[in-house]
Amino acid sequence: MLGTEFRSKDVPAQDRFEYWKEVMGRTRPCDMGSVHADDFQAEGRLMELGPATVLTATFLPTRFQRSLVMVRRSDQEVYHLSLLVEGKMALEHAGRADSFGPGDLHLADSSRPFDLRSVDDPRCRTLTALGVDLPKALLPFPSHRVHELLGRGMSGKDGMGALLAEFLIGIQRHAPTLRPSDAPRLSTALVDLVSAWLAQLLDTPAVLEPETHRRVTVQSVKAFIRQHLHDPALTPSVIAAAHHVSLSYLHRIFQQQAQGETLAAWIRARRLEGARGDLADPSLRGTPVYAIAARWGFLRADDFARAFRAAHGVSPRDFRHQSMAESA
Repeated sequence: MLGTEFRSKDVPAQDRFEYWKEVMGRTRPCDMGSVHADDFQAEGRLMELGPATVLTATFLPTRFQRSLVMVRRSDQEVYHLSLLVEGKMALEHAGRADSFGPGDLHLADSSRPFDLRSVDDPRCRTLTALGVDLPKALLPFPSHRVHELLGRGMSGKDGMGALLAEFLIGIQRHAPTLRPSDAPRLSTALVDLVSAWLAQLLDTPAVLEPETHRRVTVQSVKAFIRQHLHDPALTPSVIAAAHHVSLSYLHRIFQQQAQGETLAAWIRARRLEGARGDLADPSLRGTPVYAIAARWGFLRADDFARAFRAAHGVSPRDFRHQSMAESA
């Protein structure tokens, strides 16, 4: 398991808000207040990824304020990146005021005061957010350029923002199965994605190192593949065209970043994983095997059966029978 879990319910009611403040203070020192302080509820996970820190949390409405006095007293020299998953918030920072909702990203600078507060939303009692703290020195941008983005709500639903948001949500989802030894690789991928996202927003792609550009391209390719696995027309040529690179370049950088695995093999493995999950799903027991194969881009049932047996050692039909027997 990667990171440390925290739950306010593990401490007495009268101590829960102070506990929440202590957890937040480890990465984002600030003054905090809440109308729910007498019986606060929060839970989440704090993950150290090398120089980067990732905090995922679900919590009751809270106000976070960092004053100029606090900045002068202690400055970590980091950028605070946040992805709001559920709820609404408003931010005043660097001379700007903006609000944001689910799927929005925002960036703050630890060297500047900020006022971040929950916005009443009758449809949502709690908020869920993912926060990233990155040392400024890790990003290849001068502070005056990053200043253009501070305090603004930015979309995490398209472009590089969507890829970054998907990565952060993936870390949170898979944290229980990740190991501490995975942290360095995750840190590199995170810094690459944040750098590429900022470069896109600032229209300065030339500042990215060639290796960073290659790694981000492969991550983008993998995200594109996952989104189109059901399409039987998904081919390396289609993927190359979607990413505006040559087919030979795509094959070369993919094998470099995937430790020798070919693009076609990676696509096939992801499709087989999806089909395997469907075959083991009791709610789909009435769906013919050939229909599941077609759903995951295998147009010929024989091709699917051979590929599945090669990957899992049994036929799709036998695997389904075994899975149903185990779940009965």
